[in-house]
Amino acid sequence: MRLTAAIFLTVFAAGCENAYAQSYSYGQDYDANVTLAAGHGVLTAENGMTLYTFDNDTKDKSNCDGGCAESWPPYVAKAGDKAPGEDFIMIKRADGSGQWAKDRAPLYFWVGDSVPGDTTGDGVGGVWHVVK
Repeated sequence: MRLTAAIFLTVFAAGCENAYAQSYSYGQDYDANVTLAAGHGVLTAENGMTLYTFDNDTKDKSNCDGGCAESWPPYVAKAGDKAPGEDFIMIKRADGSGQWAKDRAPLYFWVGDSVPGDTTGDGVGGVWHVVK
């Protein structure tokens, strides 16, 4: 029985990973809603990817641009977008684009996360943290 369950879970997980890998995007092509990742207790965007904060940011201001933003893409907000949840505001980045912030802390994705629910960016450099 355990072997059958293990085989089923392995096949199921592999199928899910392929489905997410094909549809995943950091960009603006998803609804701006956030949820708690099932079983993870972390905040995710509608695409299922984990959201992070950066200790070097200040309230309402991102300090992650250039190469930093390539590794930590901002959670993009466009003018007219509805806030994805309570305590979310749109902030203006240095380049003039919009970014979502929760409790005034700018939000980011991590390119090292490969599938929804991953939290591999938590603790990177001692300054990146999942949002709970």
